[in-house]
Amino acid sequence: MPHAQCPMPNIKSRFAIINGDDFGFSAGVNQAIIQAHEQGVLTSTSLMVTGDAAADAIAWARDRPSLAVGLHLVLVCGRSVLPPSQIPHLVDSQGNFSDSPLVAGLRYQFHPAAREELRQEIRAQLEKFRASGLPLSHVDGHLHLHVHPVILRILVELAPEFNIRVIRLPSEELQMSLKLDRTALLTKLVWSGVFGRLRSYGESLLTTHGIKFAQRVYGLLQTGNMSEQYLLGLIPQIQADLVEIYSHPALVQPEEPLNGLPGAGEIELAALLSEQVRQVLTINGFELTNYHQLE
Repeated sequence: MPHAQCPMPNIKSRFAIINGDDFGFSAGVNQAIIQAHEQGVLTSTSLMVTGDAAADAIAWARDRPSLAVGLHLVLVCGRSVLPPSQIPHLVDSQGNFSDSPLVAGLRYQFHPAAREELRQEIRAQLEKFRASGLPLSHVDGHLHLHVHPVILRILVELAPEFNIRVIRLPSEELQMSLKLDRTALLTKLVWSGVFGRLRSYGESLLTTHGIKFAQRVYGLLQTGNMSEQYLLGLIPQIQADLVEIYSHPALVQPEEPLNGLPGAGEIELAALLSEQVRQVLTINGFELTNYHQLE
């Protein structure tokens, strides 16, 4: 492969993994992911094992072996597997993690008791995924907190036990993103710097332990607006040969207000269902795949 740091072997063509995050979050998310897989370009998804609709997501996935399923590790803005009494430094009395990635990240970095509880909760989420009976495609994380060095080291330690072969490391070119869309400029600048450093650390750690990762992962800088227009502009510019593109497709449920406008999840679902997106992937030499198929 042209990129020596990416340990995916024997790549003789160009491959694109199209992932939908937050599988199990709600019925609307589940339906969108299944629709995007059956009718669109989506090849992979990431399961929130404590999501309100996790059981339904698992049932959907069991009937669709062509859909690769990974663990969407939740350690912020969500619920724990373990009871609050067992991890009091991680969650509130209702079992909810902090809604702030910054607060959570600082706690995990500097609080010894929280770090030990963190190890227990990560193991519990991996065990709950294993109990689903689904083969583990990969691990990523809600709001990408899984690339926090403390969390990433725990995942690496647990990798042999839980057969973790691939972990997502966000990596996309800032200038390419800004060329396509300059909205939220300051956020994109900050995230590019922070996650660029985390990617560098992660590459070294995962390579040392034989855990694989894609050359480029697109979605962070355009989160919530991975639209058809954006993908049609992005894909022809991609230079890497093994990429993951992720988004958060969703269907608005009948009880939710539509406000006369499509929501972010609907915009991203439309992009995954777009025949033009499929065509531009093909024109640029990308074969749709997932991490299981690459194995």
